[in-house]
Amino acid sequence: MRFSAFPHRLLPVAALLLPAFALAGNDDDLVAARDAYRANNLSRLQAIADAMPASYPLKDYPAYWLTLKALDQDNDAQVARFLSSVKEGLLPERIRNEWLKKLGKRENWSAFAAEWKKLPDEGRDDESACYGQLLDMQSGKKPDNLDRFLDSRPAPEGCNTLMATAYAKGYVNQDWLWRRVRLLLAGNFVTQARALADAGNLPLDNAALNKPASANPATPGGQEAIVYDIVRKGRTDLNAASSTLVNTEASLSKDRRGFAWGQLALYSARKQMPAQSLQWFAKADPQQLTAEQWEWWARSALRGEQWQKLDEIIGAMPAEVAGKPAWQYWRGRSLKQMGKPNEATTLFARASVGHAYYNLLALEELGNAMSAPAAKGTPSGDDINGMKNDPSVKRALALFSVSQRFGKPELRTDATREWRWGMRGRNDMQLLAAAEIGRREEFFDMAIYSAERTKEEHDFSLRYLTPYRDVTRRYAGEIGVDDAWVYGLIRQESRFIVVARSGVGASGLMQLMPATASWVAKKIGLTRYQVNDIDTNVQMGTWYLKYVKDNLMGNEVMATAAYNAGPARARAWQDSRPLDGTIYAETIPFSETRDYVQKVMANAAFYASSFGHANLSLKARMGTVPAR
Repeated sequence: MRFSAFPHRLLPVAALLLPAFALAGNDDDLVAARDAYRANNLSRLQAIADAMPASYPLKDYPAYWLTLKALDQDNDAQVARFLSSVKEGLLPERIRNEWLKKLGKRENWSAFAAEWKKLPDEGRDDESACYGQLLDMQSGKKPDNLDRFLDSRPAPEGCNTLMATAYAKGYVNQDWLWRRVRLLLAGNFVTQARALADAGNLPLDNAALNKPASANPATPGGQEAIVYDIVRKGRTDLNAASSTLVNTEASLSKDRRGFAWGQLALYSARKQMPAQSLQWFAKADPQQLTAEQWEWWARSALRGEQWQKLDEIIGAMPAEVAGKPAWQYWRGRSLKQMGKPNEATTLFARASVGHAYYNLLALEELGNAMSAPAAKGTPSGDDINGMKNDPSVKRALALFSVSQRFGKPELRTDATREWRWGMRGRNDMQLLAAAEIGRREEFFDMAIYSAERTKEEHDFSLRYLTPYRDVTRRYAGEIGVDDAWVYGLIRQESRFIVVARSGVGASGLMQLMPATASWVAKKIGLTRYQVNDIDTNVQMGTWYLKYVKDNLMGNEVMATAAYNAGPARARAWQDSRPLDGTIYAETIPFSETRDYVQKVMANAAFYASSFGHANLSLKARMGTVPAR
């Protein structure tokens, strides 16, 4: 066995005590097949696939990788052979999804229809679902929920075809298509906006997009170019953009100037300029606001603690946005501030269903603060044995052990896909059994994944695992930080994956960036270190967490934001007056950091309860963020 990529001292115990099926003697061939796939060595890949014994739990993977290559070559025969031999599981579902997209793009609707009915609803990705709607249109069925595309994000090719076809068949009107084009331009996806306009024969002025000064405001295409220029300018210079809009809005149609004000209002809200943002949102066209804009409109009122305005905004939101626990909670807070406790209580009750950040805050408003760990559901031995023998769980654990031993993170990714696929449709006891298996095998992130999916029976010791307890408690205690907070952060950062590595290079349990790790190592006198070593990573991570807390007025909420986005940003997000920590967190401009702070703090509340710490509500833990 090779451990070169994962030094022996870094391996979890489960990687050293491998399940019997991982020692079947075919793991080397599996790794060789994966390498052949990456090297495009199809003859080698074919040879390994042909030689795989039927008893090996991962026997279908080489053929799966070979079939992915066949899809690239439009080799339908190889795809059909694979699907006829591997009938159930994650792999045929993934192959069928990709094949359906190929068939849809080729407009081979007879073959598409035959395969489409074999793909379960939960297995359909966004693009294959778009091609499925195109198939339905062949028989005259109107596509549903096309409004899901009314945002500024690009869509895959099949969904672009769906929108253009829906317009051609009269299922959406020209105003709808212009709105989609406008949103794409606002997102700076100019190429896709032009392609959609061309498909719908919309008179978008491409020359004016490149040179807005030449735009003719008397034409629809010219007006769109003017709006595009204003929105683009607004990303970096709101004053100049708003001045341009004021000077030109008389020449713009009502919908276009309303759209432009909505975009500038969004930018202003993200810059935490609530008074200006509220003024500009008042000029916007509510019919053209995206869910993101509605939420930032509400955040602008919240940032200024304008409770009546907040109530009005949430009341005007589309139902699917207003129904989120966050906005049920904040509307409840606004009603409470306005002296309407009964109405507030009704909203808090709705928002309290669940175990996430806003569910906990709403529960506390009802007087039911968490004070002790909840009673847990316990799966039987039969439940655990049944899940151990489930083929998808077997494959997931086999892939996990191979990835650990051979240092192959891509196989770990395959393991998580297998595990997630295997959790579909499970009852609570099966999910808890799977979570317990994941805990025993130290597949911690998937143990948490399964435990979080239960609906009635819960085990919070599995949702909030505490591996590496001695190390974490020791270093947290030495420097005087709350170990529940440290655990809340680790759970969000890495899900206890020792060798976790982010897309930007952060490593280990506490996801330290290389420059941060080097700087901390010098500060604490470490001359040689391995950032993925459990002991070292926790030592450096807790030291840095304490450092940012001490430099941010001792405030845990700001320190949590700083750990994710940097201390300078955490300071910039303060207000000129003390701010409720929940308001500070909700109005963080970066969605990733906002979500991160809320989850870390909710995690910390659960861990504090399980550790028997002094009873501290989540709202009290969020505290008050001092004035800038």
